[in-house]
Amino acid sequence: MELGSIVDFLENKVLLVTGATGFLAKIFVEKILRVQPNVKKLYLLVRAANAESALQRFNTEAVAKDLFKLLKEKHGTDLQKYLSDKVTMVAGDITFEDMGVLDSSLKEEMWRDVDVVVNIAATTNFDERYDVALTLNAFGAKNVLNFANKCVNVKLLLHVSTAYVSGEKPGLMLETPYKLGDSLNGTNGLDIDEEGKIVEDKLRELKSDLNNDEKSIKLAMKDLGMQRANHYGWPNTYVFTKALGEMIIGHLKGCMPVVILRPTIVTSTFREPFPGWVEGIRTIDSLVLGYGKGKLTCFLGDPEAVYDVVPADMVVNAMIAAMVAHANETCSETIYHVGSSVSNPMRFTRFQKCGYEYFAEHPWIEKDGNPVIVGEVTVLNSMDSFYKYITVRYLFPLKVLAFVNLIFCQAFGVTYKNLKRKINFVLRLVDLYKPYLFSKSFYDDLNTEKLRMAVRKSGNEENVFYFDPRIINWEDYFLHIHIPGVRQREFK
Repeated sequence: MELGSIVDFLENKVLLVTGATGFLAKIFVEKILRVQPNVKKLYLLVRAANAESALQRFNTEAVAKDLFKLLKEKHGTDLQKYLSDKVTMVAGDITFEDMGVLDSSLKEEMWRDVDVVVNIAATTNFDERYDVALTLNAFGAKNVLNFANKCVNVKLLLHVSTAYVSGEKPGLMLETPYKLGDSLNGTNGLDIDEEGKIVEDKLRELKSDLNNDEKSIKLAMKDLGMQRANHYGWPNTYVFTKALGEMIIGHLKGCMPVVILRPTIVTSTFREPFPGWVEGIRTIDSLVLGYGKGKLTCFLGDPEAVYDVVPADMVVNAMIAAMVAHANETCSETIYHVGSSVSNPMRFTRFQKCGYEYFAEHPWIEKDGNPVIVGEVTVLNSMDSFYKYITVRYLFPLKVLAFVNLIFCQAFGVTYKNLKRKINFVLRLVDLYKPYLFSKSFYDDLNTEKLRMAVRKSGNEENVFYFDPRIINWEDYFLHIHIPGVRQREFK
C-alpha cells in the first residue's frame, strides 16, 4: 500500500458526512477543517426539518462545544465566515430515499461535486427498537450507498460500523466482509427484506390490539430485535443491524470503492484537538460514574478479560487515512478493525486499578459536602456467582416483600413494585452486556497495521494522523486523560 500526503489529498475535495452532529462525526469534521483549511466543501447531513434548523443544530451541538476551541482560537471572530464558506448544512434523514433531501437543486449540486461519502449516521443503542435499528442501520446504509452511486465524481464510500458485528465468538476476529445472508450460528434463511416484512407485520399486529399503548409497543419491538438477532447468532439488535448494513453495502456496491471501518469501544480523545474530550456516557463510563459516586458495589465480568478500547481521535485519523488510501480504487471493499486488543491489550484489572487510584485521590463530593470514599468492589466472575449475589441481595427480599404485599398491599405495594422493576432492569442490562463482560475475542488489525505503515512511509504526517494504540500508556491515559475528561463533561 502506497500513500501520498493526506493533507494534500484533502485540498479542494468535497466530502459528504452523514450523522454530522454525532460524537465521532464532530471530531472528524473538526479535524478536517483544522488540518486542511483549503478543503473545498463539507456537506453535513443532519436530521432536521429544514436547512435553518440543521444549521442551528450544528451550531448548538458542535460549534458551541469546546471541541471547536482550537478553530475558534485560530479564526477568532472570522470563524462563522470560515464555516459558512466551507460547510453546507443539509437537512435530511438517511431512512428515506435520497437521504430525505428535498431541495432538488442541492441534490444536483451534491451529485455533481461530492468526492467522498462518509456514513457515520446510526443508532448505537444496544437495546433499540427493532424497527428503528433496522431502518437506520441497515436500510439507511442502503440509502446512503444509493445516493453515493449518483455522485458522478465519487471516489469512495467510507462506512463506519463496529468491530462487534463479529458476535461473541472467542479467538481472533478477522477483518473479513459479510456476504448477504450470512449468519453467525449457521442458521439459514437470513433475508433482509424478509426482516423488514417481519417488522411491518409485528407493528400492524401490535397496533391492532387496543390494549397496547406506546410503552408496550416499544418494549415488544425491543424484544423482537433481540429475538431476531439471537436467532441468527448475534447478541443484540445493534450489532445485528450493523452487520445487515455491511451486507447490503457489500452486495450492492458494484464498482464503488468501499471502506468499512470497525472500531471497538470508543473513548475520549487521546491528543487532539485536546486530551480527554468526550460526549455522552460511553460503554465503560457508566462503570466509572457508578464507582466514583459510590453506587457500584459489585461488578459482573472476568477480571482477566481484555477490554478493547480506542480513543476517538485515533478512530478519526484511521478514517481519514483509509479514505485517502482507497480513493479511486475499482470494485474494492476493505475492512479495518480499529482497536487495541491485539496491538496493546488492556485487562479489566488495570482499568479497575485506575478507577480506585483516581477517586481515592480525587473523590466525588456529595451534595452535603462529604467526599465519597471508594474501595474495592465485589467482582462476580461468572454468571453463577451473579445469580447467587442477586438471589441473596435482591430476590430473597423481593419474595419477602411479595408476601408482605399480599397482607399490606397499600402500605408496601409501591416498594415491592419498585424493587421488582429494578431487578428486571438489571437482568435486562446483564443480558445485553454479558457477551462483552466475558469477552474472549481479539480483533485482528493486520489491515490497519498496513495502513499505519503506509502513513509512516508517506512522509512526516504520522504525528498528525496517528492511530497506533501502542503509543498509549493505559494507566496514564485513564488516570490523567479519560477519567478526568468524563468527570468534567459528563458527571452531573
